[in-house]
Amino acid sequence: MEELAREAGITVRTVRFYRERGLIQPPRREGRIAWYDDHHLARLRTIAALLERGHTLNGIADLATAFESGRDVGEVLGLGEPTEETPVRLSPEELADYFGGEATAENLAASLALGYLATDGDEIVHISRRLLEVSAALVREGVPLAVILETAREVRAHADALAELFSAVLTTRTTAADSAKLRPLAKSIVEAEFSMALDRRLRADAAGTQRS
Repeated sequence: MEELAREAGITVRTVRFYRERGLIQPPRREGRIAWYDDHHLARLRTIAALLERGHTLNGIADLATAFESGRDVGEVLGLGEPTEETPVRLSPEELADYFGGEATAENLAASLALGYLATDGDEIVHISRRLLEVSAALVREGVPLAVILETAREVRAHADALAELFSAVLTTRTTAADSAKLRPLAKSIVEAEFSMALDRRLRADAAGTQRS
């Protein structure tokens, strides 16, 4: 334990306190000897980094619980499944840098449930760099992350319905090779229709505001 504390730059008493609070896992024991490894050191460094970012020990404990209950990255991403999204590997403190005070245990649990986040050892994997960057940008603009995640849940339901619609067209009327070629065209239709729908909605909202 003394070596672990020295490597982490904290006292042995602090290590014991973190262990008692459940912030780090118990060591592997061989008789009366306790063995700590790189995972314990990584967790201690994460705790220190999150404390520096203003998180409380209670909040860090909640984050750790949510993180440890998350699904493995292989389960979320699937092996061999085609995707145009680029996964991003993050440490817990890097995730906190993206979302600041919005990186709460509740939001982490919601992201894990949606499959946006997965675990891979001591790392967190976000399934899509685009979604990560856009979500962080919305948070910086003042939109609560909880609202973003709830909206994403509803968007996914509509996106699944659209995917089912286009999948029926592509699989029943084209070959597999043609489907791969036509997939970008289907996406373009959805993007164009959504853009026009958003224009109509914003104009209607603006007209309603002017009348009132």
